Amino acid sequence: MYEEPQRPEQQANQRPDQRPDQEQTQRPDLQPDQRPDQQPEPAERQDHGPLAGFTVGVTAARRADELGALLQRRGAAVLHAPALRIVPLADDSELLAATKQLLDQAPDIVVATTAIGFRGWIEAADGWGLGEQLLSALRGVELLARGPKVKGAVRAQGLTEEWSPSSESMAEVLDRLLDEGVDRRRIAVQLHGEPLPGFVESLRAAGAEVVGVPVYRWMAPEDIGPLDRLLDATISRGLDALTFTSAPAAASLLGRAEDRGLLPELLAALNHDVLPACVGPVTALPLQARGVDTVQPERFRLGPLVQVLCKELPSRARTLPIAGHRVEIRGHAVLVDDALRPVPPAGMSLLRALSRRPGWVVARAELLRALPGAGKDEHAVETAMARLRTALGTPKLIQTVVKRGYRLALDPAADSKYADV
Repeated sequence: MYEEPQRPEQQANQRPDQRPDQEQTQRPDLQPDQRPDQQPEPAERQDHGPLAGFTVGVTAARRADELGALLQRRGAAVLHAPALRIVPLADDSELLAATKQLLDQAPDIVVATTAIGFRGWIEAADGWGLGEQLLSALRGVELLARGPKVKGAVRAQGLTEEWSPSSESMAEVLDRLLDEGVDRRRIAVQLHGEPLPGFVESLRAAGAEVVGVPVYRWMAPEDIGPLDRLLDATISRGLDALTFTSAPAAASLLGRAEDRGLLPELLAALNHDVLPACVGPVTALPLQARGVDTVQPERFRLGPLVQVLCKELPSRARTLPIAGHRVEIRGHAVLVDDALRPVPPAGMSLLRALSRRPGWVVARAELLRALPGAGKDEHAVETAMARLRTALGTPKLIQTVVKRGYRLALDPAADSKYADV
């Protein structure tokens, strides 16, 4: 999707191992005329990114292409479904009403919270024939910009901000305003999709008259199907991480899960198996309110967000010494001595079941329960195990214990380490 081809709804309906645009890069062990059940040639060590073998969900409505490209360049498979859509500014009657209100009675202070929102406000005003009048009004007020990108948008319009917090935090903006005193002052606050938690209420409690400027409005996507498929993939642990770049997107996913009666299952996945990664603390608020801990970069940008994933996901992978090889079990692939081996979903389920007790025999009946939708026929275990061994390229990693089951051929020196696992 990011380099050209599929629509988001097409991608969200496919597992990473089914996507035609990723088949060649993610199945290097197969030749064009080779079937998946054939024995592959020994894999050469290959250069792969730190996210190779992991699947990352993207909920962003804007800049999704940029985030997806950053993830894919580091080897990740990406599943994208926008959790929101943005209502065009010029179509928003509330923004027009708020703009006219501020032109009729100028504010003392204007708080600009996002760059895209500030630019969009000016562009919308231009479309209504009010652009110059609005800029003239803003030149005569105390203008506060939440961060560097907002400052850039302000200055691009020929304006100069009075102050901007180094932390890019609305909490620091609020502290400054309250320290200065806001009693009987008129403050215009650019809203960004949903109310700013406690910000407007605190100003009003201190005596300020607050005018909200709804610069853009987040709404549910017109086609909810891709979001539902992303939600299902999260709950089924088809993702290793789920990224959020705005608080409304996080709130939208939680709301959709609640509407479908799946909120407990989503929270369980995010608390245990799927890593929730947020671009900053404001984005994380809806998740934290539900008791979900998140990882965040120190700098609230897409690049640092991807770097956090590059550090966190590999550190969560299980690494074992098996049959003289270093085996690292990732989301949809395995590193065998640094050679990337994509594995089908059924094979990954078996491998995870074996790795929970490395070196111990796991019965066929238990492995059958680990297979998704396998039914009661233990032959399904034998078929999936044969394909797993083929995918790994080193059949001796997994030993058959006659009439009992299967075990990972853990190196003898490591047996004592995992004896009580």
